[in-house]
Amino acid sequence: MTPPPADLPAPPPPQAPRWLDWIDRAAMPFAIAIALLLFAQWPLRDLAGSGNGPTQANDLAQWLFALYVAVALRHAGRRGAHLVARPDLAADTSGRFARARRIGAALCVLPWALFLIVTATVPVWRSVAAFELFPDTFNPGYFMIKVALLLLAVLLAVQSALDLLRELRHPRGH
Repeated sequence: MTPPPADLPAPPPPQAPRWLDWIDRAAMPFAIAIALLLFAQWPLRDLAGSGNGPTQANDLAQWLFALYVAVALRHAGRRGAHLVARPDLAADTSGRFARARRIGAALCVLPWALFLIVTATVPVWRSVAAFELFPDTFNPGYFMIKVALLLLAVLLAVQSALDLLRELRHPRGH
């Protein structure tokens, strides 16, 4: 009998609800927009001097980046592509303690995400209602950075809850 190959491909990530996948796909173009806006800052600065053009491009890029990161962190975590202290443990999906790590990860993220939702909802709502401006440039849109914070917390809470429920209902390998 031949031993199994050492580098087995990782199992595909569990299916996410369609609306979570839709959010991921909708955020993908933000990466291109962010790069273009940040690239445009310097030519705008040369053409317009120190006027509003460069600061508006920078401020818009900041809130697009915040939204993109909010979506990308959940997406990367679901695919197992996020940064971890021990990549060898993250890649081990069938080891002795793999189920405990999956449950533990969800139980670590879920309470903090819920805490953030509870504590940030009112300040974010106030910021949106006031159309809060960037404090340095007085350009509109700063409220979108706060919206991205709340979006990040909601997406991570939903993903953690789904992961926890899936693991408790259908443990892998049983």
